[in-house]
Amino acid sequence: MSELHLAVALDGAGWHPAAWREPGARPAELFTARHWAGLVTEAEAGLLDFVTFEDALALQSSSATAPDARTDQVRGRLDAVLTAARVAPLTRHIGLVPSVTATHTEPFHVSRAIATLDYVSRGRAGLRVQTSSLPYEAAHFGRRTFPVPVGEPAGEAADHVEVVRRLWDSWEDDAEIRDVATGRFLDRDRLHPIDFTGPHFSVRGPSITPRPPQGQPLVTASAGAVAPRPGSVDLVYVTPRDGDEARAAASSVPGTAHVFGDLTVFLEEDGPAAAARRERLDAVAGQPAPADAAVFTGTPEALAGLLLDWREAGLTGFRLRPAVLARDLPLITRRLVPELQRRGAFRTAYGAPTLRGLLGLERPANRYAAPAATA
Repeated sequence: MSELHLAVALDGAGWHPAAWREPGARPAELFTARHWAGLVTEAEAGLLDFVTFEDALALQSSSATAPDARTDQVRGRLDAVLTAARVAPLTRHIGLVPSVTATHTEPFHVSRAIATLDYVSRGRAGLRVQTSSLPYEAAHFGRRTFPVPVGEPAGEAADHVEVVRRLWDSWEDDAEIRDVATGRFLDRDRLHPIDFTGPHFSVRGPSITPRPPQGQPLVTASAGAVAPRPGSVDLVYVTPRDGDEARAAASSVPGTAHVFGDLTVFLEEDGPAAAARRERLDAVAGQPAPADAAVFTGTPEALAGLLLDWREAGLTGFRLRPAVLARDLPLITRRLVPELQRRGAFRTAYGAPTLRGLLGLERPANRYAAPAATA
């Protein structure tokens, strides 16, 4: 039986709009390092593959198309990349995957930031690429007008990823000599301009950050966020509602190493208690949990069965969205994971030092390095 992979999506106090009002949520700590460190260490205690950090370039909104004026829901975020870098030294094994909006962010900056995170975490960095077509986000930058042509954000994101990946390779692995005796720190012949020119970016390179420990940190994106190109994205997130949709989603992204299903979860000791909590939270918020992905309401044991069924449909892993982090995350790490272990479907210890290693991915060769001579 192949190993199931699990990630958790971290966002504020949880994915339900009323999560911050639940017992144990500690809303006064949402913008502290302690809050995020506690969440990530809990996820690592559950042997999860990685966590993602949500981010955006505008305040959260109850509307998908416009800002709102609500004051009864969490508003405001910390920078995802900086948060991941802050908690990296406090963890040893779990992958750290911050979200970045490619639409308004220069790939040169993103390449350096994720490479730095890979160094700080000793090979556990990833990147979740997202796009934006929201005029009120664009207004923060003043560089473009909206609406944009259909497909342009995804095409721009594909170019963005290509530039980032080339910059990661722009230093060969042995470019740093660091020889005190000869006074040579760097071999300039092993630094390469990437000379990328496209409709959205023109980047000379090379990077000013050496090649990351993983060579290429993990690149992830939701299905459709990045225009499909061979080798562009290592892991795709999909949002099936049932086994048939899981099967269709898994087969719709060929050439990708991993396809993870996104799932919002309300977990309790028994099904009626989980349903009651969900109904109570919906009533408090005046709206249901976000509906862009399937919502599971029930016990950790029942969730284990669902995940294994959907794995048989072709998904290689899941990114779970805890409705209330203070309640649902511990039930994932302390009840769901042991149940999956009991069924022989999940690791009992971390077995690789890097995020790529945890996901069974090799460290890629550098595209600019000369092939090694053969005897």
